[in-house]
Amino acid sequence: MNNMNYQKELDKIIAGLGDKRKLLLHSCCAPCSSYVLEYLSEYFDITVLYYNPNITYEEEYKYRKEEQKRLISQMPEGKHKIDFMDCDYEPKEFFDKVKGYEKEPEGGARCKLCFELRLKKTAELAAENGFDWFTTTLSISPLKNAQLLNEIGQVLAREYNVPYLVSDFKKKNGYKRSIELSKEYDLYRQDYCGCIYSKLEREKADD
Repeated sequence: MNNMNYQKELDKIIAGLGDKRKLLLHSCCAPCSSYVLEYLSEYFDITVLYYNPNITYEEEYKYRKEEQKRLISQMPEGKHKIDFMDCDYEPKEFFDKVKGYEKEPEGGARCKLCFELRLKKTAELAAENGFDWFTTTLSISPLKNAQLLNEIGQVLAREYNVPYLVSDFKKKNGYKRSIELSKEYDLYRQDYCGCIYSKLEREKADD
């Protein structure tokens, strides 16, 4: 079993950073990105990538995206800039990817496929646009498997020849800080990841 402390590994990377500080950060939503942006903007020039075809409803997708943009516009400037990169709304990409895994429980094989879909797009765009690093905010959630996310990221790093910034953003009270920042900026905090399957599972649990 891999017992790597990804936060310690990230600390080492930050300590040895040279001029290569251009980071493409996949964000699942504004609340999860809040602490990550506060933290990493001290060290990296960040472009936030909003690529989330798992979000089933277009209205929900657009609302979450606007919250992400609002957060970026309202956060105080750190040592480095924060930009935004948009993507088209492509729910078919998600449904095609997870076909046959619709009944998987939350956190299971369907989620792994979803992580792979979103991180692959991030790696592709990082390679195409000359980024020095890529990573995702997803590891900040206590419900997301940081080891799995980092393993997927490192495989894609080798495929696209762009280093994956290993991380476990829930460490150092990252998740707690994201809740505080969400309150401070009055961010919309959804109670499901975004896909219809997680929404139905949440509704079933509430019954």
